[in-house]
Amino acid sequence: MRLATFLPPGSADPLAGEVRGERVVAFADGASVRDRLASGDRAPAAGAEWALADVALLAPVPRPRAIFGIGLNYAAHAAEQGRELPEQPIVFMKLPSSSAPPGGPVRRPAVVKRLDYEGELAIVMGAGGEIAGYAVADDVSARDLQRREPQWTRAKGADTFCPWGPWVTTADEVPDPEDLALRTWVNGELRQDSRTSDLIFSCRELVDFIAQTCTLEPGDLILTGTPSGVGMSMDPRRFLEPGDVVRIEIERLGAIEHPVA
Repeated sequence: MRLATFLPPGSADPLAGEVRGERVVAFADGASVRDRLASGDRAPAAGAEWALADVALLAPVPRPRAIFGIGLNYAAHAAEQGRELPEQPIVFMKLPSSSAPPGGPVRRPAVVKRLDYEGELAIVMGAGGEIAGYAVADDVSARDLQRREPQWTRAKGADTFCPWGPWVTTADEVPDPEDLALRTWVNGELRQDSRTSDLIFSCRELVDFIAQTCTLEPGDLILTGTPSGVGMSMDPRRFLEPGDVVRIEIERLGAIEHPVA
């Protein structure tokens, strides 16, 4: 099942529902995506429906309670950074206000001069510490702030720095999340081309590691890290500019595409 939050044509009131092919069907009971993640209810949506192309997709959980990021979790990315493989996950936080629709836009603050993309597989939590599903995300990063500030809150957690979606694909439809193709394009140029089989720590290992100290709740996100090919590691380095368009696609999960403003 693919769970989405969306604006119907001509409406400013978000609805939640199920994406079926090229249609989206609202939940008749008014449940939100977070409600469905918490209950584990997989009953088919039975409300009004629209063509998928006619609705505006929002972040599936518009303002997640918690967004965890993971650093250096792809072997090839660690290598391009000249870093040793971590012995345990490197965890940081992105603010709830960093959550943005899959179509963005991502807004570059005036203080940021070196903006970078990070295509990532996102874990979406359900009840009882279980993985409810997966989505596509961009862990947008201000490299200049990240380099000069020991804490990454401003570099990683700025407003709109986590566009994600386009929906939550439930875990039963993703039997092997550690073997998915992940690709990122900037202005149509392929920058990242990898598979999640290059992950150092698996999805389950990340969930269990974070859960040692933090209660994970339905709708919480864990961004699992980015593969090689980020702009900072190119020669010469290539950072995002206003007007650029980033597209990230993950096998089985769909794609997000957003402009930089």
